[in-house]
Amino acid sequence: MIRIEIQPRWRFHQNDGSSLDPQGLALLQAVHDTGKLTEAAARAGYSYRHAWNLLGKWQEFFGTPLIILERGKGAHLAPLGEKLLWADQRIRARLSPQLDNLAGELELELNRVLQASNPGLRIHASHGFAVAALREWLEQDSSWQWEVQFRSGSEAMIALQRHDCEVAGLHVPSGPLGALSMSRIQPWLRADQRVITFVVRTQGLILAPGNPQGVHALADLLRGDLRFVNREQGSGTRMLLEGLLRRDNLDSAAINGFHNEEFTHAAVAAYVASGMADAGFGVEAAARQFGLTFIPMAREHYCLLCREDSLQLPAMGALLKVLQNPEFQARIAQLPGYALSRPGEVLPLTQALEQWRKESLL
Repeated sequence: MIRIEIQPRWRFHQNDGSSLDPQGLALLQAVHDTGKLTEAAARAGYSYRHAWNLLGKWQEFFGTPLIILERGKGAHLAPLGEKLLWADQRIRARLSPQLDNLAGELELELNRVLQASNPGLRIHASHGFAVAALREWLEQDSSWQWEVQFRSGSEAMIALQRHDCEVAGLHVPSGPLGALSMSRIQPWLRADQRVITFVVRTQGLILAPGNPQGVHALADLLRGDLRFVNREQGSGTRMLLEGLLRRDNLDSAAINGFHNEEFTHAAVAAYVASGMADAGFGVEAAARQFGLTFIPMAREHYCLLCREDSLQLPAMGALLKVLQNPEFQARIAQLPGYALSRPGEVLPLTQALEQWRKESLL
């Protein structure tokens, strides 16, 4: 089965016509992680001499160093090196879901022509660390044509209703906020739908390392000196945040940057890590990925929704086996802020709704 990978690539240009391909970004990441140029070069697959020459070329192009070497203290990134590294991470965090979607569409068309695998499932779900891990795991099984598309929560529900997919991502907050969430998704729910349990995840405030702005609650976001970055409208995370603000009688219009949007949790975290915002809202795993401070605010069930007749599809059985695979579950258990919630168990929609309603009364 043919697999396609599409990655972003960017270049720098100056008025004199000179250009630079930032191939050394992996080296900057390694310097950031290790604090030593020798170890960074080895991790990036470069000789020490090549790494040194590469950094010298970059310094000549920009007119300023990217790293700072201090005797007895190792190496650390200079301000420009930090900005370049965060820019690359932000680009990848923002574009990766769209590029993955495009790659998946191309894979499907090519493999249909080649007849390289059996018809699989179309899964539409909002981008998150558990779903991304599920996609990677499914792609290891070349016997099925898995089509995993990253869509907002509302887009996924609509796609399921229109029969544009067999499986849709569904997240419902725990506690009182669950009732509000269920009222929003009610128009797309059908009696013949089934819930496939997956994980419970923690969402909250994503802040600069050490929380230098002293943010401790959602009310602090209304301070005029704070810059906020949000998830896009229609995403489950955005709706969760809006529900929390309404619960606390906080006016979102008073938040500086509330309409400044990113399309993934990782992109929100990268935005904060780059210093372009003081706070964001998303999953704990994104904050930990970028070494940021995280303050938990809510937990939510992340499930998969399907039609009852789809349970008879052979590929659905393969999906349930993956969710119940101990090795896959161990992979998910390693994600910060994620907890397994009987993955792969199939419940009637009415039973799941009743469980969530009972939670909302606690």
